[in-house]
Amino acid sequence: MNINILTTVDTPTISNALDLYRGDRSAEGFTKFPVVCSNNNLTPIIGVAKTAKIKASIKSSLTPTELNNIRINYYEYMSTRIDTHFGNICVIEDLDWPNPVGAFWGEVNVSIHKGLKLNGTLTNGLLRDLGDIDKDYMVLASAVGPSHAYVHVVEFNTEVNLLGLKIKPNDIIHADHHGAVIIPRDALKILPKAIQFMKDKEEIVIKATKEKNFDFDKLKSAWKEANSMIFKN
Repeated sequence: MNINILTTVDTPTISNALDLYRGDRSAEGFTKFPVVCSNNNLTPIIGVAKTAKIKASIKSSLTPTELNNIRINYYEYMSTRIDTHFGNICVIEDLDWPNPVGAFWGEVNVSIHKGLKLNGTLTNGLLRDLGDIDKDYMVLASAVGPSHAYVHVVEFNTEVNLLGLKIKPNDIIHADHHGAVIIPRDALKILPKAIQFMKDKEEIVIKATKEKNFDFDKLKSAWKEANSMIFKN
C-alpha cells in the first residue's frame, strides 16, 4: 500500500477506520489525555515507535560520563531504522508525569531528532523554546514549561505508558494535534479502503445538513442511508 495516504488524513479518521478493522469500537489503543502540539499546521505523522524513558525531578545517580554514554547510545538507537516502509517516531515517557518539571524537548533536541530523520515526537513530558524550535518537526507533549531541570535519559528500547496508551518498541504510531493511535500491522492492508468507506458514510449526513431544506426528517433519512452501508473487507 501507499504509506503516504495515511498522512493525508487526521488521526481521528484513522481511529474510525480502525473500528472497521476490529469490527467494533474500542476504548483502547489511543491516547486519552490532551496534547500540546508544536505546530498545529503540520500534516499527521506515522512511523515506527522508538521508545525511551526520561526523568527530570531529581539528579541521576550516574556519573556525567555514564549519563553522556546513555545519551549517545540513545541517539544511535533513535537513528537506527528497522522498517523499510516507515521512518521512526520518538516516543518518550516522562516518569515524572502527571507532574513533569523538566523539558527534554526544545530547540536543540528538536534539531537533533529532525537531523537524525525522525518523523516526529510523542511524549507525556514538557515542550519549550516554542519560538525557536524547528516549525517543520512535530512534537506532541503534555504541556509547556520553561526549564530542563535535571532531565536525563533513564532507559530506551522499552515498553512505555504515556497519556493512557501503552506503546511497545516498533509499534506503528499515527499522530497529530488530536493525539495518537496504534495501528496494528494487520490493519494496514485494509486502512485505505476503510478510510474511504468512513468518508463516504459521513459525507451522506454532512451533505444533507447543507441542504437549504434540511430538517429532522432529512436527518433521519440521511442517517438511515449512512447506517445501511456495509463495509466489505
